[in-house]
Amino acid sequence: MTDRIGVGLIGYGLGGRAFHAPYIATTPGLELRGIVSRDPAKVHADWSAAPVLPDVAGLLDDESVTLVVVSSPDHLHVAHAEAALAAGKHVLVDKPFATSLTEARGLIAAVERAGRLLTVFHNRRWDADFLTLRGLIEDGTLGDVVSYESRFDRWRPAPAATWKEARAGGSWLDLGPHLVDQALLLFGRPSAVTADIATLRRGAPAPDYFHATLRYPDKRVTLHSSKLAADHGLRLAVHGTRGSWVKHGLDPQEAATLAGQRPGGAEWGHDPLDGLLTPGEPGAAATRVPNRRGDYRLFWSALAAAIRGEGPNPVPPNEALAVMEVLDAGLRSVTERCEIVL
Repeated sequence: MTDRIGVGLIGYGLGGRAFHAPYIATTPGLELRGIVSRDPAKVHADWSAAPVLPDVAGLLDDESVTLVVVSSPDHLHVAHAEAALAAGKHVLVDKPFATSLTEARGLIAAVERAGRLLTVFHNRRWDADFLTLRGLIEDGTLGDVVSYESRFDRWRPAPAATWKEARAGGSWLDLGPHLVDQALLLFGRPSAVTADIATLRRGAPAPDYFHATLRYPDKRVTLHSSKLAADHGLRLAVHGTRGSWVKHGLDPQEAATLAGQRPGGAEWGHDPLDGLLTPGEPGAAATRVPNRRGDYRLFWSALAAAIRGEGPNPVPPNEALAVMEVLDAGLRSVTERCEIVL
């Protein structure tokens, strides 16, 4: 293909290795043309022919690169995104969009000046469990949702010596963006936010626990994460006026790419752990609901289409900003020890 969109990737940690490079390489119309990394051997172990650059400036000088994927440490997201926009590139920013609401607003102003596409990698919109839940809500199976609990728990009792463990905001700015984004897609902007964010592991450099409540007039949304949960199977528990749906287990796509699999095949994104639907009618038996297939490739194909002017931005900046507003409210709730009204 002579009209492929050249892609440059900044960073080759978990995000670059599991969520970006494999999908860039397998999405029609995209071509990986450079990776910024201080560890060329790590990159070449997975992508032997990929050009590895020592700095961002070299990538931005490459006129064949149209799209820049920012997968650097959180505190560099805004600086790298702004530099890419100034160089005339379209930009995909990993979550979190920014490390503060002020930074996020500044980045949106920068993209408006640049006249380029800016999107944010809220890939969990294409998880198998979330797609299944959206279907159950949209077809009325659950009735009106009144209680929604969404969890990303882990069993990691010993903090790792990585920047991710010490990131500003801890788990709230790591896993929180996924849970908040999903909640906003389902229910819109909440009326208020209350959060408890804490460091529970001995010696941990940043918060590793959060429990946030998003208040709506007709429902309560709970977002929860702990890295000290030996039993960490529960993913979603949703209760409505017609029934309940409870789901255990995580979408398999991350584990698959980390194991070296390339996205593709009939079984890609298939989650074998079905959720359990309990109808509200007396005596009705609980049944398993087959999961819809998760597929992060849908994000990437939509992004390619948007750059070509053939479709909408899969995650517009205003939606990422809405996520940042809730994350900011959670941080303020902890500092001010009160509910934050939005």
